[in-house]
Amino acid sequence: MYLSVHSGAGGNEASDWTQMLTRMYTRWAERHGFKCEVLDLQEDEGGIKSVSMKITGDYAFGYLKGEAGVHRLVRISPFDAAKRRHTSFASVYASPEVDDDIEIELKPEDYRLDTYRAGGAGGQHVNKTDSAVRITHYATGIVVQCQNERSQYMNKDVAFKMLRSRLYEYYQKKREEEHQKDAIAKKDISWGNQIRSYVFQPYTLVKDHRTGCQTGNISAVMDGEIDEFIESYLHFAKEA
Repeated sequence: MYLSVHSGAGGNEASDWTQMLTRMYTRWAERHGFKCEVLDLQEDEGGIKSVSMKITGDYAFGYLKGEAGVHRLVRISPFDAAKRRHTSFASVYASPEVDDDIEIELKPEDYRLDTYRAGGAGGQHVNKTDSAVRITHYATGIVVQCQNERSQYMNKDVAFKMLRSRLYEYYQKKREEEHQKDAIAKKDISWGNQIRSYVFQPYTLVKDHRTGCQTGNISAVMDGEIDEFIESYLHFAKEA
């Protein structure tokens, strides 16, 4: 399955929050013996602007699909000399890896494919060739990127797999909403309608606003111990 985290408004504070969430999901995957591979990473001064990962393991999407939505952080910002409390947001997207026998038609006129020079670690090859790939799907506005592989061809192949995955999940949710089977999903994933809040000061609390599940052990949560939130959402979704 594919998991992406994007920072919201807030500059360094939001980028740091995105980096913290990325570590949380990476640690969760490690705890479950899942393979976690970074496909695209956009860094900035504060941390991570956006990241796309492929997480491989039994029922990975089934566990993590409930993480999709807006995650809210409240804390005293380490970037604020006045030590004021700040609120930051990051959005999480989850989509399944689509089997080859599931056909999702993509015509050349449906998308724009851009290549660009990859950044970050990787040696001279990465820095001197336009090996990174970005695909923009016009109808949905979905954008996927990949710069992890060494060749443009390989990055393009992975990017198209990510796009098909995102489109599959997008249209699946759309069909469910049309049949009023999953009306809550639209609200949960919209910007400003956070699914979970993480409060560091003046008290410690992580609370899921859909299920009511909460804990004060925020350090454990940020170290990847999110199973109680995952399980409570699965029960919630089953009963909804």
